[in-house]
Amino acid sequence: MAQEQHGVARNAGGPQVAYEADVVVVGAGPGGFAAALQAARMGVRVLVVEKLDMPGGVHTSGLQGSAGAGVGGIHSELMERFAAEGYVFTASQDSHPDWAGNPVSHYEQLKKAGDPFARMTFNPEGAGCVMAQMLHEAGARVLYDTRFVGCIVDDGPGDSTIKAIIVENASGRQAIVGRLFIDGSGTAELVAKAGAPFVRGGGPQPATADWDGIDRPVPGGLLWTMSGIDFAALARHQQHAKDPMLHKAMAEARVAGDLPAGLYRPRMGGKGVYGSMYIGHPTIDMSPISTDGTYVLWQNVPYEMALHMDENAEDNSTAIRLLRGFINAEAQFLKKYVPGFEKAAIASIGRYVGVRDGRHPIGEHVLCLEDVRAGRRFRDAVTRPMTKVFFWDNHKAYEFEVPFRCFLPKKIDNMILTGASLSFTYQSLFMVMRNFPWVTQTGEIAGFAAARCIEKKVGPKELAWTAPYF
Repeated sequence: MAQEQHGVARNAGGPQVAYEADVVVVGAGPGGFAAALQAARMGVRVLVVEKLDMPGGVHTSGLQGSAGAGVGGIHSELMERFAAEGYVFTASQDSHPDWAGNPVSHYEQLKKAGDPFARMTFNPEGAGCVMAQMLHEAGARVLYDTRFVGCIVDDGPGDSTIKAIIVENASGRQAIVGRLFIDGSGTAELVAKAGAPFVRGGGPQPATADWDGIDRPVPGGLLWTMSGIDFAALARHQQHAKDPMLHKAMAEARVAGDLPAGLYRPRMGGKGVYGSMYIGHPTIDMSPISTDGTYVLWQNVPYEMALHMDENAEDNSTAIRLLRGFINAEAQFLKKYVPGFEKAAIASIGRYVGVRDGRHPIGEHVLCLEDVRAGRRFRDAVTRPMTKVFFWDNHKAYEFEVPFRCFLPKKIDNMILTGASLSFTYQSLFMVMRNFPWVTQTGEIAGFAAARCIEKKVGPKELAWTAPYF
């Protein structure tokens, strides 16, 4: 073993073992949360390492708060508990009669005016409190404000084995020893630090003749909320001033020097970029959340900058600086130039810039678009056949399965993947498999598998998976 590894074995020069657990979960986003909750409920010793101050990831600390009908298991339990605590808010045609089809809407802008809709969100801060309590009730131990900084790996003749992870918190640098490890980071941090193979985020989206050779991840975003917005007054202005996209207001502010370059940048052209939602920001882009008069707004990293926030500290710092500057400028613009925002104020800003396109682990099976198109069936399917619309593939609906082998990274024998860190290609993962329900389901599956492995004293790659979980 290397010197640092000897340090974990309580040598004076290295990190001391502070905790030991059956299952160690890195990250308490929806996937890591559900994995820890399920494993703890099955009676194994669980320890979770979370860099922020509550579980939930982008949906709590990141402010997205996407609620909806439960899909079963822990996800349904979450939706029920959030509702029981009074944390679920539903916007509809009744409460927002001019919302459907409005170009300032993030989700409903493509609907026709007057179309019925129900946009459900949960209060991110309240939901994080509920999730923290659920982990505590289940007996999972959680280290908040704790950074995962490295792995101690034993190289074997076949796959390697993680012996411990290294963390840093108020107690300093410590080691946590575990039997099984679950990657709930959302960006495959455990995969990368353990030396398991992965494909870097970015690349032509899709590969086309006009690709300029620059690997551009789908840009990350920083969410923020404003309270005190009078949406009815905004809608009246859009109609009466014939300014639905607020271009007139923007032009006035630009002449006065109140709009910085890049805030309302044009969308990128060409076919080598993804979609229309994240490649420019020509209007305000918001969704009702938490309560009447409060909206979450989206600031997206400029696509053309090709920032890799999941693996490059300079890129991440650039994104934070840039987006916080944009948020301040947009808030000032809205209050000064747009009716309905006169009394609005910034209520909160997400604790981090969300990564939409990070590392893609290479597992024992890599689910690809051809698997989906062919409707392939797998003997180790984790769910019954699912039907999802693939926006990437001309909005076609496909029925397909996901094998348990997508949860198992190559070259490591005691790690299980979840959520956005599953072994999927970009095309199959990004478009439909990163939402709150699915990520929570994958976490529950991972936690169940981990607990069964501990019970049976086998590794994840030795576990016989013979029936769908959901």
